[in-house]
Amino acid sequence: MALFAYRAVDAEGNLSSGNLDAVNSVDLELRLKRLGLDLVTFEAARKSVAARTRRVSREELITFCFHLSQLLRAGVNILEALTDLRDSLENAGFKQVVASLIEDIEGGQKLSEAMAHHPYIFDGVFVSLVSAGEKSGNLTEVLDELSENIKWQDEMSSQAKKALVYPAIVFVVVIAVIFVLMTFLVPQLASAFKTLSPKLPKETEALLFISSVFVRWWYLLLGIPFVAAAAVWIMSRTDDRTRRRIDLVALKIPVLGPIRQKIILARFSTFFAMLYRSGISVLECISICEKIVGNRVMEEGLQRVGRGISEGQGITQAFTATKLFPPLVIRMLRVGESTGGLDSALLNVSYFYNRQVRESIARMQQLLGPATTVVLGVLIGGILYAVFLPIYDVIGNIGKTMR
Repeated sequence: MALFAYRAVDAEGNLSSGNLDAVNSVDLELRLKRLGLDLVTFEAARKSVAARTRRVSREELITFCFHLSQLLRAGVNILEALTDLRDSLENAGFKQVVASLIEDIEGGQKLSEAMAHHPYIFDGVFVSLVSAGEKSGNLTEVLDELSENIKWQDEMSSQAKKALVYPAIVFVVVIAVIFVLMTFLVPQLASAFKTLSPKLPKETEALLFISSVFVRWWYLLLGIPFVAAAAVWIMSRTDDRTRRRIDLVALKIPVLGPIRQKIILARFSTFFAMLYRSGISVLECISICEKIVGNRVMEEGLQRVGRGISEGQGITQAFTATKLFPPLVIRMLRVGESTGGLDSALLNVSYFYNRQVRESIARMQQLLGPATTVVLGVLIGGILYAVFLPIYDVIGNIGKTMR
């Protein structure tokens, strides 16, 4: 399907415009007819417009899952439930997506098949779970689980952002203070230093040299980090080896690396358990989870696990062979495999790592305040020490001559 920007009129002659998914112009006209609109003009929407109109927040997706689950549980059929949801949505782009779901279901498709046409909103895990719920007759339970899981993702994302906001602010403040001192204060004092003492201390000479670098090459000092970051970002998007190296480093960075790994393991365990509980095979669960871990190293590890299981290895043996999963995960997989409760075992893993992530982030936030204060104090203290050292030397020399 493609996204079309259209202009249409309703029965009262009111002009409206928007964006709607359709196979072609004929399909677009039919879809608008069912919405009570007559097509006037249309054109293929640009990518930027498509991205903007297809943006759906986690809160909107949580509300969608919850309301659809409640309506289906109350005995409302799927088409009526989606129609009610479409009429209650405020997001115009999401409203058009739900309208498209209604059209596809009326055309004979299942809900999961209709959702698969909109991967920018309903990812592979979402579609697979809905499909499993349709096959097993437990669609309402699956929607409830999806709603809870999206809430969990939102919470984890919020915690990760909280952990990074304070260090980022402090880092910017530190850089700004250093630039002000080096480009304004120290140069103004340089001539005074040379007047006070013909031979400056080594610390002060080093400070003056660094200050001259800041004054002369300030644009490079500011620009190079941004250019380097942009180059790394572009290479990570275009070169697999660069992306893999970055993902490997992300797992090994002190403090942040272990937290990142725990978040990945919690996400993997949660989704694997949900998929497996819904009746999806182990190999399919692993294949789907490869796309959601968000780390190339872990993705390759899951690919090796899938190959090992398909070649006849046990689940625990295949996970152990990757050497990427910690003992807790291996132990719980062994217990789940031997008892037949693989989903329960993985949910225990998810609970454990979720708790550890929360505690680690809270602990890191508590330590970051004092640590950044100390760093800022040491930097400013070192600069002030080099600034006042010549003055102390002059005062000392005056004292000696007076004696």
